[in-house]
Amino acid sequence: MYAILVFVSLLFCFSHFTFNLFCFFTPTDVCQWCVIHHLKTQLLKMEYIYHSLSGNVTERHTYLNSFSNTAHSAQYGINQFSSLTPEEFRDVYLRTITDSAPLFSGPKAKGLPARFDWRDRSVVAPVQNQQACGSCWAFSVVGAVQAANAITGSPLQQLSVQQVVDCSFLNHGCNGGSPTKALTWLQQTRVKLVPESEYPYTGETGICRFFSDSQAGVVLQNFTAHNFSGQEEAMMGQLVSHGPLTAIVDAVSWQDYLGGIIQHHCSSHWSNHAVLVVGYDTTGIADSVATVFL
Repeated sequence: MYAILVFVSLLFCFSHFTFNLFCFFTPTDVCQWCVIHHLKTQLLKMEYIYHSLSGNVTERHTYLNSFSNTAHSAQYGINQFSSLTPEEFRDVYLRTITDSAPLFSGPKAKGLPARFDWRDRSVVAPVQNQQACGSCWAFSVVGAVQAANAITGSPLQQLSVQQVVDCSFLNHGCNGGSPTKALTWLQQTRVKLVPESEYPYTGETGICRFFSDSQAGVVLQNFTAHNFSGQEEAMMGQLVSHGPLTAIVDAVSWQDYLGGIIQHHCSSHWSNHAVLVVGYDTTGIADSVATVFL
């Protein structure tokens, strides 16, 4: 039997302020993104146009691709989600519930490296497929916990997302959930997160399984939740100090994504998808812009 105590920091983005999201995704859904300031009026106009075109796939792709002005810019088109309407895509995949969190009030980070990626330190597990289940909130939480566990010196192991989907009674399984509520459940109950092999992912909400006290697992000791709107350097500092961060972002336009760096189509009004921030890169890009890896 063993129970490992870990520390997890939780990040909420775009809860109260309007920002623009700068993203890069690979075909395996690993992505790099960064938060940059943008004019609120322009972003709100973009939101209105995007949602008004959501029913016309060709026009929507044309609109989204109109912002692709560099070789690395995002491209949009037909993909595995094209058979879904925007409403169906949101109903199935974008089910994260955003809870309020206090603005981060800690000191500004100093002396940060220009590039930092927890994947280089072998503490981030491979990307998984949530399937047709609104469980991104559970994936982001489990990803942060298993990374924090590995940072303490334990071997990296895939922990059970299905356990969180089935057993986090404060949430709604595949019908959506809150990373904060999931972390609160783990902290208060001291439930051991068991290995994925003991409780495999099914992509459906099931009946919660219980394990004996002798079952090996990871126990959450503590976590913090903050709104880092407008404080990207502080967010980067927390990432370096504590490990990968759970974050909630606007992923409405990701339905049409093919590849490249997303620079637009993100809004505080549509935070709906939980992800895991694992690093950043400030080299080779425009001033004041920090690329962050998801």
